[in-house]
Amino acid sequence: MNIAVYPGTFDPFTNGHKDLVQRASSNIFDKIYVCVVEKSNKDTLFTSAERIELAKKSLNGVENVDVVGFNGLLVDYAKKLNASVILRGLRVVSDFEYEFQMSSMNKKLNQNIESIFLTPSESYAFLSSSLVKEIAKLGGDVTPFVSNDVKQALKKKFKQ
Repeated sequence: MNIAVYPGTFDPFTNGHKDLVQRASSNIFDKIYVCVVEKSNKDTLFTSAERIELAKKSLNGVENVDVVGFNGLLVDYAKKLNASVILRGLRVVSDFEYEFQMSSMNKKLNQNIESIFLTPSESYAFLSSSLVKEIAKLGGDVTPFVSNDVKQALKKKFKQ
């Protein structure tokens, strides 16, 4: 089987993330594990359990995909899942520099792992979790950018 891991904090999971997973699961990989980083250096709005649950709800009905939480080195977790590919999205040129560095380091840590980068569909090229959170925080409509479950979770967070 051709298995990939798609890691991220997914704070929150957006329609751009979903689009990438759908395209990769239907055209490229037999199985994709969406790997939600549980302990991150980033300050997250949602807990790891919330981020995992929101990703699961957002991907409901998408074939060949499991959402899991993980800690530690991604290459070790990928090996545990029998994955040979790390899937990443590239939106802008600045993403490339970071992703290239990470890809090179992951290859040094595990020479059997490959990184594959997908660009977003044009309608999601501008989308980021940070922008979605900012729009929601300021009372804007995030309907075009996230699932209804994520939209409701954002509303709840910002009412607190």
